[in-house]
Amino acid sequence: MLFLDINETDFDTRFAAILTRGEETSLQVTEVVRGIIKDIRSSGDDALLEYTNRFDRLGLADAAGLEITAAEIEAAVAAVPADDLAALQLAVERVARFHEKQKQQTWLSTEESDILLGQKVTPLNRVGIYVPGGKASYPSSVIMNAVPAKVAGVREIIMVCPTPGNEINPAVLAAAKLAGVDRIFRVGGAQAVAALAYGTASIPKVDKITGPGNIYVATAKQLVFGQVGIDMIAGPSEILVINDGTGNPAHIAADLLSQAEHDELASSILITTDRGFGEKVAAEVERQLALLSRESIARASWDKFGAVIVAGSLAEAAAFSNRIAPEHLELAVADPFGLLPLIDNAGAIFMGHWTPEAAGDYLAGPNHTLPTGGTARFFSPLSVDDFVKKSSIISFSEQGLKRLGDRIVQIAGLEGLEAHARSVSLRLEESK
Repeated sequence: MLFLDINETDFDTRFAAILTRGEETSLQVTEVVRGIIKDIRSSGDDALLEYTNRFDRLGLADAAGLEITAAEIEAAVAAVPADDLAALQLAVERVARFHEKQKQQTWLSTEESDILLGQKVTPLNRVGIYVPGGKASYPSSVIMNAVPAKVAGVREIIMVCPTPGNEINPAVLAAAKLAGVDRIFRVGGAQAVAALAYGTASIPKVDKITGPGNIYVATAKQLVFGQVGIDMIAGPSEILVINDGTGNPAHIAADLLSQAEHDELASSILITTDRGFGEKVAAEVERQLALLSRESIARASWDKFGAVIVAGSLAEAAAFSNRIAPEHLELAVADPFGLLPLIDNAGAIFMGHWTPEAAGDYLAGPNHTLPTGGTARFFSPLSVDDFVKKSSIISFSEQGLKRLGDRIVQIAGLEGLEAHARSVSLRLEESK
């Protein structure tokens, strides 16, 4: 863990390792993924079955076993305690309610009497959501990907989730049922992404793939982009906490560790205007690490990519945060709404001492699929917009074309595109 003063002359050099973590995809990973995609495209279910049996140790006899049956889903739902189902249902309802506010309708403008303009909003026909099933199982990821798709009006939601050793968290299947997933396949990795992108006899081709995964999944999504849409290329998780010396150091330490326990490449950073408070948080992190069942993962993350930074002012801390553009940003200060106008770049912003990042992960309502690695400078959280497409509507009357046609011809002439110009001028001549 680094303990730094933001105004130290070597600050940027010492901090650079955190910024560049997980940035490079090795050529070896890319070539492996290219090979997997090629195999799925050429051999379909045969290749998908072979990879699934090899990587997930399933021993399936044929491709029919790749799909999780309705009976299996019902059995999983029955195995989840009623109180847990209630918590998942609450999350589905809250996430749906938030995303309903994002919906846009088709609109038409008649502000010009001779020209009608507008936009048609159409849900995607079929999407694929990837849900990790390796180091941890995430029913919340099911909800955050499936619910906005459902709210958007997507006609079919296909879920893929690896089941190593043929084990799957029943809560994941329960979340899928509650969120409205239509079909679920026990496949993962780059092979699952390729199957969704190109289709096989068992898995239908989708229009877009969303959801997080490991480096092989992220690389596969990058390589199939263009064949299908994707949400984003997600990197390791991260949290940045801005603090003014107020609050409970134990709370902030717990928030930092909530990201560190994700994986060894996760980054947890505190920037505070109070050095003494920062020292207390660092000590509290060490104390709480020993309490975690995932201590080895969280400790590796904290030791290598954790940091406590001392800033001269909250304005300086906000400027630093904007440069980092963190996935999760906590404003753990006395007046978070006073600081908010200084924040330009963040995936999600958690306001005040009683809003831990975990609230957003599970059921606050906003999506927890967020831009990482500084991409919050230009990417937004997953939303209903990711599951619709928009078409422009243009309708000129004869009078409208006569009114603007000469200018259209003029601009076409500037570009030397004679056929463009003629397609208008012919009509203008006929209407004289």
